[in-house]
Amino acid sequence: MESIFQRIASELNVKEQQVTSAVQLLDDGATVPFIARYRKEATAGLDDTQLRNLEERLRYLREMEERRAAILKSIAEQDKLTPELEKGIKEADTKTRLEDLYLPYKPKRRTKGQIAIEAGLEPLADALFADPTLTPESEAEKFIDADKGVEDVKAALDGARYILMERFSEDADLLGRLRKFLWDEGRMSSRVMAGKEKEAAKFRDYFEHDEPLKGVPSHRALAIFRGRNSGLLQVSATIEGAEDRTVTHPCELMVAEHWRLEDQGRAADKWLRDCVRWTWRVKLLPHLETELMGQVREAAEEEAIKVFSKNLSDLLLAAPAGPRATIGLDPGLRTGVKVAVIDKTGKMVDHTTIFPHVPHNKWTESLGTIAKLVLKHGVELIAIGNGTASRETDRFAAEVIRQFPKLNLSKVVVSEAGASVYSASELAAKEFPELDVSFRGAVSIARRLQDPLAELVKIDPKAIGVGQYQHDVSQTFLARSLETVVEDCVNAVGVDLNMASSALLTRVSGLNATIAQNIVSYRDEHGAFPSRDKLKEVSRLGEKTFEQCAGFLRIMDGENPLDRSAVHPEAYPVVQNIAARFERDVRGLIGDSGFLKGLKAAEFTDEKFGVPTVTDIISELDKPGRDPRPEFKTAKFQEGVEDIKDLKPNMELEGVVSNVTNFGAFVDIGVHQDGLVHISALSNKFVKDPREIVKAGDVVKVKVLEVDAERRRIALTMRMSDDANAMAGGEQQPARNERRQNRSGDNRKPAANSRGGQPRGGQKQGRQQKDKAGTFADLFANAKQLRK
Repeated sequence: MESIFQRIASELNVKEQQVTSAVQLLDDGATVPFIARYRKEATAGLDDTQLRNLEERLRYLREMEERRAAILKSIAEQDKLTPELEKGIKEADTKTRLEDLYLPYKPKRRTKGQIAIEAGLEPLADALFADPTLTPESEAEKFIDADKGVEDVKAALDGARYILMERFSEDADLLGRLRKFLWDEGRMSSRVMAGKEKEAAKFRDYFEHDEPLKGVPSHRALAIFRGRNSGLLQVSATIEGAEDRTVTHPCELMVAEHWRLEDQGRAADKWLRDCVRWTWRVKLLPHLETELMGQVREAAEEEAIKVFSKNLSDLLLAAPAGPRATIGLDPGLRTGVKVAVIDKTGKMVDHTTIFPHVPHNKWTESLGTIAKLVLKHGVELIAIGNGTASRETDRFAAEVIRQFPKLNLSKVVVSEAGASVYSASELAAKEFPELDVSFRGAVSIARRLQDPLAELVKIDPKAIGVGQYQHDVSQTFLARSLETVVEDCVNAVGVDLNMASSALLTRVSGLNATIAQNIVSYRDEHGAFPSRDKLKEVSRLGEKTFEQCAGFLRIMDGENPLDRSAVHPEAYPVVQNIAARFERDVRGLIGDSGFLKGLKAAEFTDEKFGVPTVTDIISELDKPGRDPRPEFKTAKFQEGVEDIKDLKPNMELEGVVSNVTNFGAFVDIGVHQDGLVHISALSNKFVKDPREIVKAGDVVKVKVLEVDAERRRIALTMRMSDDANAMAGGEQQPARNERRQNRSGDNRKPAANSRGGQPRGGQKQGRQQKDKAGTFADLFANAKQLRK
């Protein structure tokens, strides 16, 4: 029997010793970012992705071991643990297999089968099962006993049937075979509930929908389950051709085969056949259908959480504008535009409200107000929230730049997703106790332009809105996954110890909210930290915590130049050794690329620090504290295109990717409604995963293919050779045909795709990718739901 470590090593395709070392570090309280960066020798270079997978599998397998022990104890206490059963339980490799083996012994409410056994009917069931030549009615007469509740022959046979049904349905091997068969051959079928057609209009693509159970894409499965949970769709697992109850279901045949029951025309054969049929319909089908639907949902949720996590990572690691004084504009019409000015450190230094738009129309006065603020505070950037009135406010900012060219201003429209959540949060109230909620939003908009990571960590990741069906998935698993994403991103970038908020510090390896606040309080009382070593004076920050966090905290102008780098304090002696050997000053080593590239890491290793760590140290000395995020750039929305009604087919625009799903990417083009670039329109080459082409925050060029202003749907393409007119004339019909095929279960190939500019093989791509994601119409029908 494999140990947990052996199994994880096999699954990750690494050595068992790597897993053993990593688990020991995790159990000792080390974080994944710390292990991945500073303990490469111990794990032989496991990266953060491998370590996250290891951590997740370790959690699952340990939970399974706990469950295995509990099951063994329970069965032993019942005095029913045979050597064969014990061996099976110890060798079970999944939680499902464990539960299958435990099912016959699992304490449960009194069942009809148990009641029948108590009434003394088990010998009748055994006799008919063992010898089908017996006549059921004649045998049943022997067991009639009114005192035991067996009034007549029918009651006796019913009781015997219940006993066999439970026996047939609680066999682990049979359950495994049936489960695999249904998963491989089953179809997920959804039908609209009678009389709910109008109410369920948004789920109309699933009114009569069938597709292979194991191939349902995440977004489609979650849409169907949402319809079911709303009481609008009926969802079931079916086998093609088995809907007709006059035909023996293949799973009934499998049950009969497993128990070696054949209809040979013997006296009890029909009765036994009925037992099998009822076992399937009453016991097994509901149980397995629930389980398999749970499996589909679990897989769909897992994929949706992965999508959200990847998008969140891209957003958190978006390019920062950097330490530049910025004005944040939170757009509004009647209530005015809230203005907040922050200096290059992110501190709010001024705020006001302007009313440039209807109904106030104080355009000139507002221009003067902004110009004065810019001059007063040396502002370089204007950040504009992308909510209501954002395009009008964007036009206003453009006028500021045009009228005052000497101010050298730049304007950027930024996502304000989650800004309102931050504004009303306890954290914002503590930071700005006297400031109105609306101004806090303007501050957040400005700060997220300066440093998206530092600002977005203050917001519950679920409020940022870059997921699909995020409210339908397990909130526990979602929160855990998103927390790890935030932790990984923060530690990948590093944190300025003397500038970071407590919210940002909380995400640093080894720190928690209490210690983070203690750091801020110490900084407020004693001033900026002159060195990392001073962290040890912070309340509750002990040696272990210092070990975990120190390498990820930066001091830009401290006493020790190494404190601004990712070199861990424990490794400073390595740098000092290098400096001493070449009679160089440590400060002089930093940034001397020619010298550093000539060093051989192997010459500076010792018992604690091997080649991987020394190599990292030399690389870090070359570019200390380097930011892994990309260079800052922004999209320029087209003038005059401010509303969906301004869009025209074949119009070419620039936009920002706001969300990436498994079926394509949503792009903000500045019209208050994101457009969708379907996966088949992302590139001229085959695209398996949209993230191969784009990620959240990317600036992209798109072409408008189709606009439905009434339903606020925009179809875009990134293949600039695509022609909207050709699509309208020749491609919509195949898409409709394919949708019908998807619903009916017909797997025949749809009509050829005639889209211009598509290379050979593009037709196949279109068919495959539409099979996965549905047509544009399918997706837009649920686009609003996807963003919730």
